[in-house]
Amino acid sequence: MKKISPTRARAALAPVHFCIEALSHSAHLWQVTLTIAQPAAVQDLALPVWIPGSYLVREFSKHLQGLRATQGGRNVALTQTGKASWQLRCDSAQALQVHYQVYAFDNSVRTAWLDDVRGFFNATSLCLRVAGQTDGPQRIEVLASAAMGGWQVATGLAPVRTDARGFGTYQAVDYDELADCPFELGAFWSGEFVACGIAHRLVVAGALPSFDGERLLADTRTICETQIRFWHGQEGQSAKALTRQVPFSHYVFMLNAVPEGYGGLEHRNSTALIAARRDLPRVGEAKTGEGYTTLLGLISHEYFHTWNVKRLRPAEFARYDYSQENYTDLLWFFEGFTSYYDDLLLRRSGLIDDATYCKLLTKTINQVLQTPGAGVQSVAQASRDAWIKYYRPDENTPNATVSYYTKGALVALCLDLRLRAQGNSTLDAVMRGLWQRCAAGPMREDDLLAVLQEQTGRSWAPEIKAWVHSTRPLPLRELLSAQGLELQDEPAALAERLGIRSADSPAGVQIKTVLSGSPALAAGLMARDEWLGVELPGPGRTSAAWRIAKLDDLNTLLGTQKRFVALVAREQRIVRLPVKLSASASTLRLVCGERGPAQWPGA
Repeated sequence: MKKISPTRARAALAPVHFCIEALSHSAHLWQVTLTIAQPAAVQDLALPVWIPGSYLVREFSKHLQGLRATQGGRNVALTQTGKASWQLRCDSAQALQVHYQVYAFDNSVRTAWLDDVRGFFNATSLCLRVAGQTDGPQRIEVLASAAMGGWQVATGLAPVRTDARGFGTYQAVDYDELADCPFELGAFWSGEFVACGIAHRLVVAGALPSFDGERLLADTRTICETQIRFWHGQEGQSAKALTRQVPFSHYVFMLNAVPEGYGGLEHRNSTALIAARRDLPRVGEAKTGEGYTTLLGLISHEYFHTWNVKRLRPAEFARYDYSQENYTDLLWFFEGFTSYYDDLLLRRSGLIDDATYCKLLTKTINQVLQTPGAGVQSVAQASRDAWIKYYRPDENTPNATVSYYTKGALVALCLDLRLRAQGNSTLDAVMRGLWQRCAAGPMREDDLLAVLQEQTGRSWAPEIKAWVHSTRPLPLRELLSAQGLELQDEPAALAERLGIRSADSPAGVQIKTVLSGSPALAAGLMARDEWLGVELPGPGRTSAAWRIAKLDDLNTLLGTQKRFVALVAREQRIVRLPVKLSASASTLRLVCGERGPAQWPGA
């Protein structure tokens, strides 16, 4: 494709125009040229410090370098006014060009990447905000380098002028839309489908030759159709009427397959995903493994966000402030309820069976019940603390915090079960009621309470107060039992009986976390200890010391014994710690009765 200069782009009615090209694949540098057709006499520029959907200040400006500005061929002085902001004094009658590079070597969904086989970026990492012009059109031009032979471009942004591979110019209505449409570049696998009249594209980078793209395409289509009908389907509705209600005209899934990794970030008409290569489906393999089920759950989760958080969203997110934290107490709803529906809608779509769904739900229940922090922090507090706690975990995190994903999902479960037991509404109806009440826009907790009261004729404030704003246990057994599901106690694994979270290594068992109230804590085990071995009683008063390389070795050595001495290395000292295992530690398993999840909460 012939290079289009920023000056020509300005002539094509682009008040703000970004030109993106690879400066060096091996040095991982994107070159950015920003052209402002009509700058202010005192023009402020800033780069976001965070990206919506990932609640942590990530300081993207640390990767920006070589910043300079020109106007009419002469240099314009730049003054840095903050960690991610700059100011220029210039001639407002002339176009201003700002040149800089961005280092891109974070292989995640949040920032930017460039190497010899793949490129990826979010505008929040590459594109400066032009003060006074963020509400107007933003154009972005992506150029192909000589090293990009065979590469394509995928994005949710509307094209203005592009070639057959997708290189060229795209336009956003404002900076918010630009920030919400990532770009994927490379020689990726690409497939397309139509779900309920809406065009979808799925691109996969880094897949192995055995990758079964057609299966992933078909299963993703099933997920999309199930969710569109969840939000907009009505009995007797025509296909055209259903399509008209969908809040986007096209959608793009961008999946990056890597040796190890998992995660996703939602956007208004696209999502960026990362998954382990081994979790992708393989040609000739009909079985749905645990890894592939996890990947389908991730796809389901991020697609559900297209409604729940991208449109229906916290009132505090009505307008993003990209310069600092944006606090809300409602992530338990927007992330937690999405986490409830991601697996549930896989079950309703027929992609998993009852047993798999019960297993996934069991995992969520145990994750919360085995986290001491659930008794310390409410899920509303966890939502507000996301900026300082969730994305910055340490060895004490499980003792002090609870996940708004997992406990939020259980709040949704309890709410759905109680609504169904009462018989006059369901959580499905509540979600659709919120969509209508809030006009697919900003929402507050009071809106949830209002819709619940409208649909059931009573106040749900006591439940929300107890389940969301306190640390009291959720009434899971009672509510599940009413729907034919039973929580049964089973012997806990050794790590749960000890109360540790650990990792095996060549040096021994590395203690990562010691849980509050556990036998490990009572014995004096600490995070960062290297657990080298154990002493076990022998005949008479003798004892023997045994080396352990992994935690499973301890199972073999202990047998039925409950007492032993742990030998650990701590700051180069060898420490002996007598341990007494709990005899009553248990884990839970969800068992389906005659009415399983195929009937509840609606197949």
